Amino acid sequence: MSLWLVRAGRHGEQEQGALENEVVTIGWNDLPDLTELKTKEELAELYAKVYPTAKKMQAVNEIGQIWRFIHEIQKGDLVALPLKKQSAIAIGEVSREYEYNELVNNIKHIRRVKWLKTIPRSAFDQDILYSLGAFMTVCQISRNDAENRVKELLRKKVPPEVVEGPGEEAIDVEEYAKDQIVKHIGRKFKGHNLARLVEAILHAQGYVTKVSEPGPDGGVDILAAAGPLGFDSPQICVQVKSSSSQADVKILRELRGVMAKVRAGQGLLVSWGGFTKEAIKEARDAFFSTRLWDAGDLLEAIFKYYERFDDELKAELPLKRIWGLVLEEE
Repeated sequence: MSLWLVRAGRHGEQEQGALENEVVTIGWNDLPDLTELKTKEELAELYAKVYPTAKKMQAVNEIGQIWRFIHEIQKGDLVALPLKKQSAIAIGEVSREYEYNELVNNIKHIRRVKWLKTIPRSAFDQDILYSLGAFMTVCQISRNDAENRVKELLRKKVPPEVVEGPGEEAIDVEEYAKDQIVKHIGRKFKGHNLARLVEAILHAQGYVTKVSEPGPDGGVDILAAAGPLGFDSPQICVQVKSSSSQADVKILRELRGVMAKVRAGQGLLVSWGGFTKEAIKEARDAFFSTRLWDAGDLLEAIFKYYERFDDELKAELPLKRIWGLVLEEE
């Protein structure tokens, strides 16, 4: 049994379809059904016909990834799908051989999987995140006993601590930097301190805020409202969950009950560990009254309003903007 990274588009454009249809997919949708290809040479010949302008190294790289997807990934192998719309990684088990099946217009080349668990990125050790940050669409993840350590995460055991820099794989530097910041926040802003960080963001947005004292809060961590005294709309009730477990639909419904109690028109549920599928769906149906923030959403808000934080908070969360050149893909 092996562990594979299989992405769902550079911007997560195939992510929802992959999760809903219980598949992993690879793109390259201009290619026809690949079921009958028996050798990599046959695949290379077909690839050259479909993508005649592809440069040599690009072609070699992409042919190798496609071949791994259709022939080297085996039934029973684990697949990791880094999500773009959540700060999490979906783990599934491959259940069938390669097939060509147009499930939606951008999902055609597929492997059927059983999705086992969606795990927050903060639960993974950094060396595994290095490997999962590779730019490849498909690659095997094998360094540092990654497969067995992911199995331990699936069983809710704490993985062994391994500290190691990236290997030879090209990694997504931006994603790596975000993962480091997430780890730091997870250490420095545990428990009630995470509510303090969320309050700083709301305050930077111009809201008047009131934070509950540490301890039982009756379902309210922060109250926030517009206007000089906080009497204007929107009036927001905020609940903050700092644990690494996913917030379920029960917690969302509890928030909505508290909103009614304090007469808040909007609610914000912040969960460091992310959310279950049911909670995400119910929040989507309540779009005009409820928002969900996972670790990734919180990080984006921090980046946007960081310069407005007070000096004490900046000292606890020291960040520096670094500019880099974005190279066009060949």
